[in-house]
Order: sequence, then C-alpha cells, then structure tokens
Amino acid sequence: MKYATIIMWLIAVTLFIILYKQGREFSLKGLSEGWHMFYTIIPLLLASFMIAGMIQVLIPREFIVKWLSDESGLKGIFLGCFAGAITPGGPYISFPIVASLYKSGAGIGTIIGFVTAWSLWAVSRLPLEISLIGTKVTLIRLFSTLIFPPAAGIIARIVFK
Repeated sequence: MKYATIIMWLIAVTLFIILYKQGREFSLKGLSEGWHMFYTIIPLLLASFMIAGMIQVLIPREFIVKWLSDESGLKGIFLGCFAGAITPGGPYISFPIVASLYKSGAGIGTIIGFVTAWSLWAVSRLPLEISLIGTKVTLIRLFSTLIFPPAAGIIARIVFK
C-alpha cells in the first residue's frame, strides 16, 4: 500500500471519529455523503482510466521517446504544455492521462508542463471564464501565465534530470 493511501485512510478514520464524538448521526451523514460522491463519480473515473489505458496502448513507445521523453528537449515540453492546455475536464480525467504518459516514458519536463498548462491555460474553461469575468480580464490572466507552464517544465527537467 502506498503512503498516500495510508495517509488518506488515517484522515478518513480520524474525521469519522471526530464526527462520531459529535453524534452518531453526523458520522452516518458523512459516510452517506461520501458514498453518494463515490457513486456519482465512478462512471467518470472508469472512463478516464479506460482512456489512460488506451493511450498507453495506442501511442507507440517510439513516439513517446521521440516527441515526449527527456531526450525530446524543449519540443517535448512544449508539446506537453499544448496537450495540457487542450485536455478537457477536471483532475479525474487529466491525471490518469498524465500517469499513463509518464508510465509510457514521457519526460518529467513534459509531464510538469502538461499539468501546469492544464491548470493555467485550460482552453475548455475559457468560454466560461470569458462569460463570467469578461474578455479583458481573461486575456490578461491568460497572457500573464503564458510563461509558467514551459518554465515549470524546463525547471523540472533541469532539477530532476
């Protein structure tokens, strides 16, 4: 069992005990809410893990090495940034994809560029952002973050090579 799993279980048990001390109904309500979240998110998780698995099979290892590995240099980092920017959805979709790319041989700079661009650039989020806060603020936010995903990828590649 990985440390993250152990830590999450310790947190869950601790929170359950805290709620139970406040009254049994609180702990049961917490379990009910957790189960409801789990039940509604399972279809999305299954689909994203299927996509991640298929990516590992569909993208040949030679492609990963040539275009996305540490040997690909800046090209891989920029491709990772582009892929992260256009990947739709939340973490349940993007992180299984990131994990499959990493396991297939994508470099650390590419992976960090992907995740950072997914967080900051998110093309699929732009229409909502424009409609809520306006074009000007959205463009200022977007342009002020342009340097960060490639920079994060470059730094990760240098520091963790």
